[in-house]
This record gives sequence, structure tokens and C-alpha cells, in this order.
Amino acid sequence: MRRTLIPILLFFLTVASTWLTWGPVYSAAIMLILLGHEMGHYLMSRRYGIRASLPFFLPFPLPPFGTLGAVIRMERTISSRKALFDIGISGPFISFLLSIPAVVIGLRLSEVVPESSLTSGLIIADPLVFTFIQKWVLGQIPKNYVVMIHPLGYAGWAGLFVTALNLLPVGQLDGGHITYALFGKNSRGIFILAVSVMAFITIFYNPGWFLLLVLIILFGFRHPAPLDDVTPVSAKRKLLGGLAFLAFLVSFTPVPLPQAVEDFKKMLQEILPWF
Repeated sequence: MRRTLIPILLFFLTVASTWLTWGPVYSAAIMLILLGHEMGHYLMSRRYGIRASLPFFLPFPLPPFGTLGAVIRMERTISSRKALFDIGISGPFISFLLSIPAVVIGLRLSEVVPESSLTSGLIIADPLVFTFIQKWVLGQIPKNYVVMIHPLGYAGWAGLFVTALNLLPVGQLDGGHITYALFGKNSRGIFILAVSVMAFITIFYNPGWFLLLVLIILFGFRHPAPLDDVTPVSAKRKLLGGLAFLAFLVSFTPVPLPQAVEDFKKMLQEILPWF
């Protein structure tokens, strides 16, 4: 009973926190995207006979998302690199597919307004796939005009952000699972390269990644080997792995919330004038 009660309670608390943060449309869309992501992992784990918990959603009734995402817990060593790959890719695959229509429909419901008419609001940076969809749906935005994005479109943007974050090719993230499944013990070099790039971005562009970087450094360089660490994945899965990393590249933006970064730097300059 407790195994199901806590996840259900956290689910409804996260519905409430996302609703309070950005409204019912955003809440419904982002919860569907997050639920799809975690259920992809859950169902694939069950397919391979791996005991997994229901998703634990993390409510956080503050911008920018109204939630800290969701996680599931697996309670058994993964049997093979094939199983590791399928479990790792299933979540991002579903969240990416759910995010795209949310972006398309949300942009159709959005307004293009003069930049001078906006006095407040969250400024977001668009990843490549979002920019492409925006040009397709809205055309060229006139100079000194901006898109006042509909909550559904913002949920799609947030879904792309979550997908990209999980596809980072390091450690225990989904991208780390995919990388290890493809390259085995040779994946350590990729992990180090990815962390080095993230460190560069954190130092020179976006200090908001600092906490994630610390967590990756503490936990991200080692990936537990599956029981069968010899048999390689199929050519079809290698192709899907390539598509997953392409999805990462078109969904990732180094500075997703530029105004927040600028505000943070100003705060540091006030506290530490020499910074």
C-alpha cells in the first residue's frame, strides 16, 4: 500500500504545484510529458523483469517549472547492454515526442506583441528544434517584437529542456545509460569530455549549472556494468542511439533562462564587487 500511496500523493502535489505556478493548461501538459517519460522507463524495466517503483514526482511551487521533475527507483542489476539501452532511451524518446506537439499547438495559440509592451515575464532561450518550429508556425518575427508564449507552448519548451537534461551523456542520467550501452567501458572518455564541456559552460556562460555539475562530478563518472557487459547492442539500437544524441543537440541550450543568469550575476557583483 505504501509503495503506491506515496507516489500517488506526490503526483497530486506536483499537479497542484505546477497548476499554481503556471496554470491548468501548463500543469496538464507538463505532467503528461513527465509521466510519459517516467512510464517509458517503468514499462521497459518491467519488460526486462527489473523491479521498478512507480514515478516519484517532486513538487516545487515556484518558477521556472513548478516541479523538480520525477524519478523512478530500480531494484535489480540490469541484465545486458541491450536492456540498459532500451530502458535508458525509452523515457527521453517519449518526452521528446510529447513535447513537439505541445510546442506546435502552443505556438499557434501564442501572441506576437511589441517588446515594449512587456513589463515582466520569464525570458527563455530557444533550442534549435524550438526555433525551427517557431519559424514554421509563426514565420519571421518582426524586429522589436517578441512571442508571448502560451502556457502549452511553455510546457513543450520545458519538456524539451527535461529531455535534453536527461540525455546528457554522463553517469546515471539516461544519456549515460545510452552511452554505456553503446560503448561499454570506453564510455568513460565520453563522460569526461561531457563534464569538461559542462564545466566550461558553467564557468563562462551559465553558473546556474553549478549544482548539476557538482552532482555529476560526485556520481557521474562511474556507471555500473550490466551482467552481460560483452554482447554489443544491435545496429538498429546504434542508429537509435545516434538519433537520441541528435535529439539532445537540438533540444539543449547552454543558457535556457538568460535573464535569470544576468540577475544572478548582478547579485554576485553586489555581494562580491571583485567578482
